[in-house]
Amino acid sequence: MLKLGVNIDHIATIRQARKENFPSVVEAAALCEKAGAQGITVHLREDRRHIQDRDIYDLRKSIRTKLNLEMAAEDEIINIAVDAKPDFVCLVPEKRQELTTEGGLNVLGSQKKFAMAVEKLKRAGIKVSMFIDPDIEQVEACSKISADCIELHTGKYAAAYKNFGKNSKEFQDEFGDIINASNRAIAKGLILNAGHGLDYDNIEEICKIEKMNEFNIGFSIIARAVFCGLEQAVSEMKELMAKYSQLG
Repeated sequence: MLKLGVNIDHIATIRQARKENFPSVVEAAALCEKAGAQGITVHLREDRRHIQDRDIYDLRKSIRTKLNLEMAAEDEIINIAVDAKPDFVCLVPEKRQELTTEGGLNVLGSQKKFAMAVEKLKRAGIKVSMFIDPDIEQVEACSKISADCIELHTGKYAAAYKNFGKNSKEFQDEFGDIINASNRAIAKGLILNAGHGLDYDNIEEICKIEKMNEFNIGFSIIARAVFCGLEQAVSEMKELMAKYSQLG
């Protein structure tokens, strides 16, 4: 069954806009779980622009599904993860000036660095995912450093859908890269996840990918929740995922 992890960073974005103690990420996580989410994702950025250290510990205590912590492979953040012990860590690239994560990791170009991070996290009992572009060589590199999982960056897929439509060559090329990377990941025994830019309109084709395990979706769900509430927004996404995955 295709799973949904809900990224609740933007709940914290609203809270941090006024430095209040509400809205609560713990309450948001509980509503997502109530609506059927199989996991909660948060990104602890080095600049702490939304999620704060205390949120990781509070969520670790409160959630009933699984906690997925997105983070850069930097010692300070790795040490927090080792202490808090989320179920999964997803290593992601990070730049201070970006609005959101702009692309995947270059695991191939920094295998030693990432291998050390993966080893330390796995030694603490944490499963490790690598956030990469849909590139076969990057998949191979993730396998070589003993990552448990990859999360394919679907930003270009989403942009091609928005700008050109799903019948366009641009979209089909991006989707083809995702298929090829997915097949290689499965062949290497890696858990296959995907995320970034996925929304209620563009998820249909990617839901049909064989052995896709989980989507991590944040912005589109939180944006939808502004108008209909968080539980309904999560439920609607889950309904679409169930419908489309059966067509694969």
